[in-house]
Amino acid sequence: MIISIGSQKGGVGKTTTSLALTAGLAQTGKKVLLIDIDYQANSSKVLLPDYQKLDIQDTVCATILERKPLTVHKTNIPNLEIVPSHILLSNADLTLITALDNRAYRLRTQLEKVRGMWDYVFLDCPPSIGWLTLNAFTASDKIIIVVSPGYFELDSIVQINKTIEKVKEEFNPTLDLYGLLFNLSENTNATVASLQLLRQTYPNKVFRTIIPRNTDIKEAQLSKQDIFSFNSKANAAIAYKKLIQEIFSL
Repeated sequence: MIISIGSQKGGVGKTTTSLALTAGLAQTGKKVLLIDIDYQANSSKVLLPDYQKLDIQDTVCATILERKPLTVHKTNIPNLEIVPSHILLSNADLTLITALDNRAYRLRTQLEKVRGMWDYVFLDCPPSIGWLTLNAFTASDKIIIVVSPGYFELDSIVQINKTIEKVKEEFNPTLDLYGLLFNLSENTNATVASLQLLRQTYPNKVFRTIIPRNTDIKEAQLSKQDIFSFNSKANAAIAYKKLIQEIFSL
């Protein structure tokens, strides 16, 4: 299964979720690949200690911009591998906007050649709707949208849903919204109101598991560790384990 982790809004915990789901599944013995197509490359920096030494040809840039095979790297987490990103991927939209040769299929074309090597493939998408996100959605079976409390955060779901429908019509008719993940939850009126509105607007599409705001997440990333390795008893770690059980029945 190929799953995109997306959000049009930055700062909602999209990369945190990508890291937690991939590391958590890997710990259960599943073979997992994370493809980082967010040009901020935060997933890559956490999972690859020598990330700064990578050449651009060792990243997903070579696939998106030059149509080359995916370059897969091992991580320190058993069963988890990654195709890292690069800051120059920020130029992808400018490059692809004038391309005429299946510009939405570049990632899918290369991923289809090797997808059988893993049980799950996750794509950490950029917090925007452009050709990078279209490549990810075109290559995916399902999409998880991460959302946090707040009016603008909830409003962004409307646009990303329109993008999903466009991709289904033009590039990937079997694409499916896996669900909406409510993240950065706090014991506040804003959180309660946001979650209630989300569930009313998208019934049966919001995962039951809610991920709390947790300082251990930031500390884990600063330590270049996944949340389970950093503190398996952290509130966020416990919540992400429940989410994995809910989604994948593990």
